[in-house]
Amino acid sequence: MKKVWFIIGMFCSLNCVVYAKEKTPHVVLITIDGFRPAFYLEEQWGMHTVRELMHKGVAAKAVRPIFPSVTYPDHTTIITGELPVKHGIVYNNKFDPANGSIDWYWDYSAIAVPTLFDVVKQKQMTSANVIWPVTVNAPIDYNIPDIWDPKKGYDRRSITALYTTPYSFWHEVQNEATGTLKAEDWAMTNEELVMDENIARMGSHMIQKYQPNLLTLHFPCTDHYEHQEGLDSPLVRASVAGADRAIKTIIEALDRSELKDNYVIIITGDHGFEKITHRLQPNIWLKEAGLLMDERTMDWKALFHTQGGSAFLRVQGKDRVKTIEKVKQLLEKQPQEIRSRYRILSKEELQQLGADPEAELALTGLEHTTFGGGIKGEVLSKLPKEGGAHGFLNTDSSMQTGFVAFGKGIKQGVVIDQMQLTHLTPLISELMQLDFKPLPNEMKVQLLKE
Repeated sequence: MKKVWFIIGMFCSLNCVVYAKEKTPHVVLITIDGFRPAFYLEEQWGMHTVRELMHKGVAAKAVRPIFPSVTYPDHTTIITGELPVKHGIVYNNKFDPANGSIDWYWDYSAIAVPTLFDVVKQKQMTSANVIWPVTVNAPIDYNIPDIWDPKKGYDRRSITALYTTPYSFWHEVQNEATGTLKAEDWAMTNEELVMDENIARMGSHMIQKYQPNLLTLHFPCTDHYEHQEGLDSPLVRASVAGADRAIKTIIEALDRSELKDNYVIIITGDHGFEKITHRLQPNIWLKEAGLLMDERTMDWKALFHTQGGSAFLRVQGKDRVKTIEKVKQLLEKQPQEIRSRYRILSKEELQQLGADPEAELALTGLEHTTFGGGIKGEVLSKLPKEGGAHGFLNTDSSMQTGFVAFGKGIKQGVVIDQMQLTHLTPLISELMQLDFKPLPNEMKVQLLKE
């Protein structure tokens, strides 16, 4: 009799597990690179799909990114819930003066802490991805990572195919989702928006064929044109509308799939954008002071690593304390016209921000000033035309990004004032019952149904 009851109990337990998994919503996490809250808070931007999701779900007026407010560190914070000092992706590109710092943090092994992808794998759930940063060799079941060869121009097809998993999957998405991709179909060139469209088609294919528990998608076109055109231009407006249409493609796929009524779609960003009119090259000062002879031969004592709206000082060799003090004096004694264009952040401030622990200090731009890493030319120059940049201090209102969520378990018709980029992983953990990162109670109350 005990054996019978044991079998019945096991049957019930297994069914309860299956039932629980079926009732756990599948999550589609989308980032629009350079996503500004105005895009959905103001009707003029034409994000009709996202605005509809905002009215049916939850939105934030502002999301604070991390510092530096650039793509790769921010995206890694989104999937870890940690600041760069812990997760290890402190910049977009690796600090490597010998090769011009051209290599980015493409490989997943650079992340120093567990991510959502790790936990999903451990829970025996499935994951899928299209060009989320730092995902080469990631533990993702269907993975098209973000990678390119800096020496081969904009054609990234062959290197993407090499690192796509399963290996045949790159051919599968072309056969069943996008059609054969030309170089310009997988790049941001010639004032086109087709890359976002193809990412959406790939994501739709993944949804309908594989029903991943977690799908991550990264739409890069808006960022590209904000850099190129500034905060507002026909191309920026077109890219915002294009991202909105790509999101509609994903929603259509969800509603046609087996996941209908059992999903959450989260739309967020990595950073905002600031108008820029001038470029400052602080490494010229270091060269003039004899602290930087040739960065390629590692003949330097001090060197700034630039990340758009900020620059981070690295120091090497003997007498490091004297070198740092000399750099501080250089920065403070500049004429007011130049000194008014940057703020100095001390090492203690960088520690509080969770930024690069190897940086001795940092500069963040003021008065629409971005940074360049050159050692020749003018220290301060006016740009040929107004553009856009990010990487500035994350407390700057212009660096705030957006958040809209809709679906199972999400409250309806709620707009909250502010949240942190570090809240995304805990939110997804709560929705998927991953037991990974706890969501603060105040965020539960604001975002989730009881």
